[in-house]
Amino acid sequence: MPTPPAAPRPRSVTLGLLQHAAGPETPRSEVFARVRELARDAVSRGAEILCTQELFAGAYFCQQEDASLMDLADPIPGETSAFLAELAKELEVEVAGSLFERRAAGVYHNTSVYFDPSGALVGRYRKMHIPDDPRFFEKFYFTPGDLGWQVIDGKAKAGLLVCWDQWYPEAARLTALKGAEILIYPTAIGWWHGETAEDRLQQREAWMVMHRAHAIANGVFVAAINRVGTEGELEFWGTSLVCEPGGQVIAEASTRDPEALVVPCDLRRIEELRRGWPFLRDRRIDAYGGITSRLLDT
Repeated sequence: MPTPPAAPRPRSVTLGLLQHAAGPETPRSEVFARVRELARDAVSRGAEILCTQELFAGAYFCQQEDASLMDLADPIPGETSAFLAELAKELEVEVAGSLFERRAAGVYHNTSVYFDPSGALVGRYRKMHIPDDPRFFEKFYFTPGDLGWQVIDGKAKAGLLVCWDQWYPEAARLTALKGAEILIYPTAIGWWHGETAEDRLQQREAWMVMHRAHAIANGVFVAAINRVGTEGELEFWGTSLVCEPGGQVIAEASTRDPEALVVPCDLRRIEELRRGWPFLRDRRIDAYGGITSRLLDT
């Protein structure tokens, strides 16, 4: 008998962005309880894909270089991934989660994982761009990703990226070219306590503009999930958000409070916007060879 045609993909999907605080003194079990509560709230309001903030299971530990903190890493499967799998299965939703992956002794990654409603692991992405700035000493902890750009074919085609990736148009573009309809950026970004009010405004606005630009340039939805609260010398600015393909911020969370931000996304907007702004059609792929050079100075 001929194979029946595949069921048509739903043209809308509802995201649930889980924004919370997780300081260094908070036990992992307590963090899991907070996330479960936010997740249940989001699903009760219609969320179909739950998305965590970066390294959601605990504090943002990269503010110092301390080899003992590598003990926080989990293998996959492990405690953190098991919690995410159980959450997906309990609530019968898809879950995109961010964790500190122990791959082998001395090799650790900042990793996004994706679970289907049965709790099965269906995707994994390892953060490609690793920062090394004061209070963001990630190169000390994380090996650069080696899985390439990842798109999960679930309720939507979800492109997995992580935090520092969000400043790179190449990462957004290549993930979109693989078919992503939504770019998901778990994030840990905030202000240093010594910065001026003007610096704070500029940094947060720049961060928001980058997400809007990725949405416009690629004709996709963009979701960024940030933490809140003060940890060490950093105050995380929350503002988890979703941008639609025209670049408008269609939902934005608090700068200070934990929140489950539930956002319906009409995926038909992708086709509509790309017909009016056919940036992918008009790309001069014959002229972009220089993009793989560090600088064009020779």
